[in-house]
Amino acid sequence: MDVTLHLAQDSEADALLGRSPLAALTGMLLDQQVPMEWAFKGPATIAQRLGADDLDAHEIASYDPEAFAALLSDKPAVHRYPGSMAKRIQQLCQYLVEHYDGDAEGVWRDAATGQELLKRLTDLPGFGKQKAQIFLALLGKQLGVQPKGWREAAGAYGEPKSFRSVADITGPESLIKVRAHKQEMKAAAKAAKASGK
Repeated sequence: MDVTLHLAQDSEADALLGRSPLAALTGMLLDQQVPMEWAFKGPATIAQRLGADDLDAHEIASYDPEAFAALLSDKPAVHRYPGSMAKRIQQLCQYLVEHYDGDAEGVWRDAATGQELLKRLTDLPGFGKQKAQIFLALLGKQLGVQPKGWREAAGAYGEPKSFRSVADITGPESLIKVRAHKQEMKAAAKAAKASGK
């Protein structure tokens, strides 16, 4: 895996996401309740604070939980909720160590079908169906991981030429389109709630 992603809108952080499967998974895990760029810059910040140029699942899995939470809490914090996200990242890394010998790419390397890959992703701690489908779409659209039926397994996020999620962001222009789509979805949900539907 060595592509250039444009999710953190920061060249160093994006380079790490493009070459490190664990960084990409961690960024996706962090992508909630904070701006997307903040979430996807997180893996690079964590690696830097660990004094490394990449994330290591074995190291993070066995890190002292309080010390790891403190590492994420240092200013600027890696996430709005650094303590709970530190715990989630450690749970993800512990799962990867237990099931894939710490190799994040093992989650998708030999998946025969999109459905199998979706199941593997939803089995990851912190990955619900929607997050798993978005990450599956990111793998298929930008990282060349395309097992049979991957678009169908990714649902609407797998649709070509759509601007629904991080899977569709390839630069500033597409970022604006994805943001606009998300705002439309929020407005529609708010309107539906207001009308009692």
